[in-house]
Amino acid sequence: MSVPLQIIQEIEEVIKSSLRKKFKTYSPETKNMPFHYRLLGKDRMALFSFIHSLNTTFGISIFEPVAEKLAKTNFKRAERQVVLGTGISQKAQTEIQRILNELSAGTTDSNKAEEIEKIRKVANVGEMNTLKTVKVDLLAEDKEGTVHLFDIKTAKPNISSFKDFKRTLLEWVAIYLSKNPGADVQSYIAIPYNPYAPKPYERWTLKGMFDLDQELKVAEEFWNFLGGEGAYEQLLDCFEKVGIELRPEIDEYFEKFK
Repeated sequence: MSVPLQIIQEIEEVIKSSLRKKFKTYSPETKNMPFHYRLLGKDRMALFSFIHSLNTTFGISIFEPVAEKLAKTNFKRAERQVVLGTGISQKAQTEIQRILNELSAGTTDSNKAEEIEKIRKVANVGEMNTLKTVKVDLLAEDKEGTVHLFDIKTAKPNISSFKDFKRTLLEWVAIYLSKNPGADVQSYIAIPYNPYAPKPYERWTLKGMFDLDQELKVAEEFWNFLGGEGAYEQLLDCFEKVGIELRPEIDEYFEKFK
């Protein structure tokens, strides 16, 4: 299955507009690095700084809108930056904390299906509290009605934040089930590319806190899940095509830093 041509063109436009916008707004953080400039040249240092800056905005400016467009080809609904709600039951919060405590202590392995059912039982039990949790980067509802919630992370998430990531995934489930008690809802960490390729992604860093088979989608696994088999390779081709097309603009932009 291939991604429709119209979606490919829309994805290419997302990449182009994001890069051109970055050219207009980018300003090197450090104005004077005399030793680096003498050694490498201002243009190379500007390029390095630009790439670093671009990496920090890739998620919202490129990966999220691209993921939304791909998902709309296979899912009946796809939205990004979704606020699920603010209501969560006290019992659900207590259950989430208990799950996290057990995972942190290593007394149990994560089983997402079981965790969801435990939360479902208490999603509307007791006092409802107001909780401001992070927005869902991408919500995709498939044709069977299952709702998939994605938290799109950088390629190498901060290990110290894994517990917070897990809490977010469980809180999303609790909030969604409080309004839709019988729903089939899944939540995931999505990592757009594998920085260790061609070696497998180092999933062991997430082991213990996450159900790796049910909560993590990396590179091809993520993009092909949204856009169908082959979507990942087509997406890489889009980036390559845009890079070739914009190369004169990119060269002209960095020429001024020489």
